[in-house]
Amino acid sequence: MRFYTIGYGGRAPGEFLALLQQHGIRTVVDVRLRPEFSSMGVYARAKRPDRGIQALLESGGIAYLSKVQLGNVFMDRDDWRARYQDLLDRAGHLLVAGLEDIPGPIALLCAEKRVAECHRGLIADHLVKTRNWEVTHIE
Repeated sequence: MRFYTIGYGGRAPGEFLALLQQHGIRTVVDVRLRPEFSSMGVYARAKRPDRGIQALLESGGIAYLSKVQLGNVFMDRDDWRARYQDLLDRAGHLLVAGLEDIPGPIALLCAEKRVAECHRGLIADHLVKTRNWEVTHIE
């Protein structure tokens, strides 16, 4: 299975949506720990589906699904990368369960524009290693 990752940081909503559409994304899987923060503006998960990121994606015919269990609970620590990797090594099979049932192609979404600075890269590596999926990072 092929999947994608993307970060919205520094992207205008129109550019973000166009990138997803160019890659044929059907569902965005939000892997942020706290997607409802209002400081995220249009990229915040709203209480109502006609607002926030849900509305933006819907305008482009793309579904939205939040998977907070994949959020980076260690993001405030300097050693977040090693800790998150340990979490994936121990419980990754539980954390990613059900991703294969989501209408694809899917794109894992987080805030950081560059995958090298984001935990979604670790999730992607885990899926490639354990599920033999193929990943493209949209940067």
